[in-house]
Amino acid sequence: MPLSALARRYRHFLLDLDGCLYVGDSPTERAAEALAALREASKGIVFLTNDVGSSPEEIVRKLWRLGFQASLDEVMTAGAALQFMLADRPGGGAAYVIGSQAIVDHVAEAGLRIVNNTEFATRADVVVVADHERFDYGELRIATQAVLRGAELIGLSRDRTFPMPDGMWPGSGAVLAAVETACRRKADAIVGKPEPAMYEAARDRLGDGKILALGDRLDADVLGAKRAGFDSALVLTGATERDQVDGATPSPTHVGDSLAALLLT
Repeated sequence: MPLSALARRYRHFLLDLDGCLYVGDSPTERAAEALAALREASKGIVFLTNDVGSSPEEIVRKLWRLGFQASLDEVMTAGAALQFMLADRPGGGAAYVIGSQAIVDHVAEAGLRIVNNTEFATRADVVVVADHERFDYGELRIATQAVLRGAELIGLSRDRTFPMPDGMWPGSGAVLAAVETACRRKADAIVGKPEPAMYEAARDRLGDGKILALGDRLDADVLGAKRAGFDSALVLTGATERDQVDGATPSPTHVGDSLAALLLT
């Protein structure tokens, strides 16, 4: 399948997952064809995602299951970025984690001691916050007490929602907002898009050449690309409706109904 004139202008592509390549377990229309066309044209690809529910290995398996070719070195998650950041934190310490097992594993692999389900949870040195399906009031209480005692507060992203087949689900930003409201202060750090760390790592991985970042969120994908100095393409298969694009700041370089509509002829 030939690439569009727009796609031929770029050497590398940063591809969001939820709302761009797929929604839930359903690929967006002709997205697999679009990805295959990029590979046929030898374009550089990085899957750049704020997905906090899955490990990079699980994401690769899901992509293959949905019909997308992918390799582990092409996947860059907010959880992996968190691990790299925490590994550089002096002194290690104890961490209380609101999040999936994938996020707990990333924190542990960075060298911190996980104190979830222990008497030391409210005395953690670091509180990490991401969405997960079993989030409850008890987790909010423990996180609040730890932060008010001086723990560093780290959020995986400020994504308020993410698209699923039955509508929008609350994202990590919604959970983080609850902790910030209870503690009456903002997080000390945010790891995922639109923060620069993920984009800088992607640039290093891809090398020289013009980069296009594609995704479905103005406040994550488009803003993150703008901060990194990349062109952006907004797809309308996820969190953003067309009437939200007019007057948006920053505005995307390109807008398309889907990934395929942007990349294929």
